[in-house]
Amino acid sequence: MADVTTAQDVVTYRESVAEGIAREMRRDPTVVCLGEDIGAAGGVFKTTVGLFDEFGPERVWDTPISEQAIVGAAMGAAMTGMRPVAEIMFSDFLACCWDYLANEIPKVRYMTGGQVTVPLVIRTANGGGLGFGAQHSQSVENWALTVPGLKIAAPSTPADVVGLMASAVRSDDPVVFFEHKGLFASKGAPAPDGHVVPFGEAAVLRQGTDVTLVALASTVPMALTAADRLAAEGVEAEVLDLRCLIPLDVTAVLRSVERTSRLVVVEENPYQGGWGATVVSVVADEGFELLDAPVKRVAGANVPLPFADALEDQVIPTVDKVVDTVRSLATY
Repeated sequence: MADVTTAQDVVTYRESVAEGIAREMRRDPTVVCLGEDIGAAGGVFKTTVGLFDEFGPERVWDTPISEQAIVGAAMGAAMTGMRPVAEIMFSDFLACCWDYLANEIPKVRYMTGGQVTVPLVIRTANGGGLGFGAQHSQSVENWALTVPGLKIAAPSTPADVVGLMASAVRSDDPVVFFEHKGLFASKGAPAPDGHVVPFGEAAVLRQGTDVTLVALASTVPMALTAADRLAAEGVEAEVLDLRCLIPLDVTAVLRSVERTSRLVVVEENPYQGGWGATVVSVVADEGFELLDAPVKRVAGANVPLPFADALEDQVIPTVDKVVDTVRSLATY
């Protein structure tokens, strides 16, 4: 009998955010949530729907419109035995609480000689492609990447949202959890019961022999679509979803490049200082002899992101840009 797919076989990325948090709140009574409009309203992106109804105001806290208050309160709660999951509505607004995120939270464990940990998660909606403009569209994983002491997760599928959320909440170190706005409506298989994705384990989503496409979050489905188009031209691309930036699965990247001998990194960060530059530098240091062609990066342009869709498409990665870049390497 042929398999029959039903609505229950798929869930959205946004639903999986709430599900991942709920699973951890059921498992551990010290887990609490805080942020703007995350309670009865269910979050501005509807990523916390149902949490307030299930856990109540004692564990789901609506906050004032103050990123410093949200992250500062989360830091204090984490230092005194709780495991807060704090939401910063747009990742652009991490700049408003950057002292806590860069100078306070990641330093506590080291400066106390391990006597005090800060087990918190800062969730935030990240990235462009939706015409939200220059102050609400940035992809800022590279900001956090510059700060020693932070872990960084950026899932691309509903199941990985749940699995990485489990690892994030259970971590004794602070985690910045980037949820891409452009993926919220995307659908995929639901996470199985007890699903945990360990940090620092990239996933090979498509095997290939001609070129490695390293991607993260929204650029993962982009890379997969590009790989399908390239396959029609006889070019077999391997697609690697990093899933995390810290810890970074360097081994998976090098193993893939060993198979394909070519590397293209697809990132939404600006080309100047993007996370892809770190990946490329590691490959140059540790895997230069594996390469048969120059390494290429498909990245965002170094400009403020425009509102207009036609203009925004010019300055962020697209499938066409990935395909054109790979074609330039295929005959090198």
